[in-house]
Amino acid sequence: MSRLAANYASRLAGAYLLSITAAVAILIPLGGEALLGTQRYFSPANIIGSAVLVAVGTVVIAIGGALNIAPTLRWFIPGSEPDERQRKSLTRLLGRQCALLAGTWVASGTISVALNYKGGIGIIAPTAAGVVLGGSAAAGISLLLTMDIVRPMLAAATHASERLVAAPGVWARLILLWLLCSALPCLVIVALVVVRSNGWLIPKTASVEIAVLVVALAAVLLGLPTMILTSRSIADPIGEVVDAMAEVEKGHLETEIDVFERSEIGRLQSGFNRMVAGLAERERVRDLFGRHVGTNVARRAIEEGASMSGDVQEAAILFIDLTGSTALAASHPPQQVAEVLNEFFHIVVNAVDAREGMINKFQGDAALAVFGAPLRSDGAASAALATARTLGEQLRGLPLVDFGIGVSAGSVFAGNIGAENRYEYTVIGDPVNEAARLADLAKTSDRRILCSSAAIERADDAERTHWTAKGSEVLRGRSEATEISAPGA
Repeated sequence: MSRLAANYASRLAGAYLLSITAAVAILIPLGGEALLGTQRYFSPANIIGSAVLVAVGTVVIAIGGALNIAPTLRWFIPGSEPDERQRKSLTRLLGRQCALLAGTWVASGTISVALNYKGGIGIIAPTAAGVVLGGSAAAGISLLLTMDIVRPMLAAATHASERLVAAPGVWARLILLWLLCSALPCLVIVALVVVRSNGWLIPKTASVEIAVLVVALAAVLLGLPTMILTSRSIADPIGEVVDAMAEVEKGHLETEIDVFERSEIGRLQSGFNRMVAGLAERERVRDLFGRHVGTNVARRAIEEGASMSGDVQEAAILFIDLTGSTALAASHPPQQVAEVLNEFFHIVVNAVDAREGMINKFQGDAALAVFGAPLRSDGAASAALATARTLGEQLRGLPLVDFGIGVSAGSVFAGNIGAENRYEYTVIGDPVNEAARLADLAKTSDRRILCSSAAIERADDAERTHWTAKGSEVLRGRSEATEISAPGA
């Protein structure tokens, strides 16, 4: 805390000393060429007195700067959340530092006039000019030197608050830059010419060429920090947005920019944050969509723009159901039951995803997988049958439970079902019911896998070679017999 306070105070003191240098650079040439009475400033007594004033002013500014920032450092250094009083105090910190520097200049100028009161208007006029020039320069230079210290504090104070620092917009800053660096010096030069022409403070015979030259040089020297301050106040936040955009391009959607001022720049920063929040929300929705229909199906649906509103199309249905899960739950701890079910669903999801199927829904200890919807596929039946064979091999390693798998194919309605504010993407049709009945029957078969002739007829020749006809049977709830096949030995 003491190190940061000392750094801040030393920068304010440095701004004060730089402003004195600029003011002296103007007053020295004016002392012998233009304004009457300024020669009094350069007597030995005044030089010593001025040095004392500078030393005292530097110490006052250093101490005042440390006191100015101390309340903010008490919560900023530990990383605490500021209360409303501390937040309000911080928003006025820059104003207080400018007032401190300007006040020191006014006090020093008042003391100088008091020590040289016999000089009259010839002392008061250049002193006032020096105070205005030096005070303005000190305030501007101090903002330039301390902004990198204060900005993180402002960002921390306004991060969780709607209170933002009022700041001029880009247009206002550029106009202010023009006034300080162009309009004001030109007005000073015009004033010198007018005053000399009327003989008010400058004799009509005096030369003002050097004075004009010095004012122009001062405009260049003092305009530089003002221009840097103004350009940095615009370029730095824009640079933060550019850097943040680069992070977003890398996929870092948690990127956020601190916003602490009410201006076009603040709106740009807050707009970027809202944009990234929207992208993150869209990514979460995409992730949830992928979890519901499978990552491959989700990616293809987004790329190809498949309609999810509903349509009748050819699809293959795989229904898988565990047996013995009820007895398992009654005789084993819930944690062990959950582990078995998680392993079961993990195997099912991976096998279905591998062939670009969609897990349409989980029903307790059963799962319904769809191939060929929402994205149409000529190989849907082959993919469903191959997935069934893969699952038959992988699920045999599960302890404590058994399973049955049924596969069918045909025309189904695939689309959103539900009310306006709550849809569920699902498939409806006879193949769905047939696959569920086959899964029940498969629980008593040797290989635990059965499929209908409709699925075999729609499969390619390579997949058909893996299946053997097992005759026909009337499935539960149906009136006509179904031709059944099972994986070959």
